[in-house]
Amino acid sequence: MKGAKGKGAAKRDALKPIDDKKVGKRKAPAKAVGKGKAKGGKAAKDPNKPKRPPSAFFVFLEEFRKTFKKENPTVKAVSAVGKAGGEKWKSLTPDEKAPYEAKAAKRKSDYEKVMSAYNKKQESMAEDDDESDKSKSEVDEESGQDGGDDEEDEEDDDDEDDD
Repeated sequence: MKGAKGKGAAKRDALKPIDDKKVGKRKAPAKAVGKGKAKGGKAAKDPNKPKRPPSAFFVFLEEFRKTFKKENPTVKAVSAVGKAGGEKWKSLTPDEKAPYEAKAAKRKSDYEKVMSAYNKKQESMAEDDDESDKSKSEVDEESGQDGGDDEEDEEDDDDEDDD
């Protein structure tokens, strides 16, 4: 019965140093800082993009935080405020939630307007980028102009005269 693990086998395993590679534990890979889209990663966030509007609960929580801080000035934990706010929100009736939902709906409509303007701006910038991506020779070919090879032709003519 040597193959069976008992109390003695557990003690021997505990005394051996653990090799992280064998066990499968690894440290988190270092993240690349300041890069756009890495392999399979997220694209860089646009700092000019408008923030999403808060839900009705978060509109309520903005006001609740102020009253909670006045009533409980010694409580510094953010989690305590969140828990108390969540409990209060659950206890509210739909009529009591209505003003917060109305504010949230107004902020959402404002956000949609701002986002449509932002998206139009992004599209126009994307079109400008497409035009600037073309090389000078592609632009010259489209307009029917020669690419400026005349100077090279003249130099070739001069070389022929020297012979």
